Amino acid sequence: MPYNFDTDQNHYYFNNKNSLPIIFIHGVGLNQQMWKPQIEFFKNNSLITYDLLGHGKTPFKEPNLSMKNFTDQLSNLVNNLKIEKFNLIGFSIGSLIAIEFASKYENYLNSLTLISTTYQRTAEERQNVIDRVKLAKKNMPISQMAMKRWFSDEYLKQNPELYDEFINILNKKGIDQENFIKAYEFFANYQDNLENTKNIKTNTLIITGSDDPGSTPDMSKNLNKDIQNSSYVEIKNGKHLCTIEYADEVNNAIMKHINNA
Repeated sequence: MPYNFDTDQNHYYFNNKNSLPIIFIHGVGLNQQMWKPQIEFFKNNSLITYDLLGHGKTPFKEPNLSMKNFTDQLSNLVNNLKIEKFNLIGFSIGSLIAIEFASKYENYLNSLTLISTTYQRTAEERQNVIDRVKLAKKNMPISQMAMKRWFSDEYLKQNPELYDEFINILNKKGIDQENFIKAYEFFANYQDNLENTKNIKTNTLIITGSDDPGSTPDMSKNLNKDIQNSSYVEIKNGKHLCTIEYADEVNNAIMKHINNA
C-alpha cells in the first residue's frame, strides 16, 4: 500500500505536498478498504481514507450514532492534520456525511464528489431499508442480498476473491454487530436537510450507477437539480459499488472534476 497508517487517528494517508488532499468517506457496514481502486489510481496525489465511527479500526461506545458524530469525526481529522483545503469524496452514507459537512464547513472544500447517494427517498424506498435493518437485528443473513445490490452477477462470478473479501467484511469482520445496527438504523431513518443541500456552492460531481436499486439515478438527478454548481455522471450498467466494478469510469470522472474545480 503506497501510504501509511496512523494508529492514533485510524486513517491511512499518503502525503504529496504538490496536490490538495483527497479525503474519502466509505459506506455503512464497510471500511476504508472499499477505496482500493481509487487509492491505486490517485496514488500520486495526497490521499486520506479513514474508518467511520464504529467501523473497521475506529471504536464507538455511545448508545446512538448521529450525523453530528460523523461530521465532528471528519472535522477533527482535518484539524488534527492541519489541512486547510481538500477535495471530499463520499459514498452512500459517506455522501450524506459529505453533504452535511459541505453545508457547514464549505470553506474547507475545493471540490465535492457524491457517489451512490440516497436523496429524497419515497416512503417505499425508505421502508425497504428499514426492513433490511429489521432482518439484521434478528441476525438474519443480509450479506448476499447486499452483494446483489452492489455488483452485477457476472462481475461477482469473474471476481470470486472480491466476493469473499466483501462477505468477510459484511459478516462483521470489519464492523461489530452492535455498531453496524446503529449505523444502519441511522442511515435508514435519515431525513435529508433540503435547505442545507440547496445552499451548497462547492463545485460538486454526482455519480451513480444506472442499475443501482437503492441510490437510484432519479435520486441523483434530483440532487443535481438542488445543488446549484453540480454535474451528474451516470455509470452505464453500474450498481451500488460502481466505484469498484466500473472503477476506470468513476476514477476518470473524479479526476476530471478535481482538475477543473
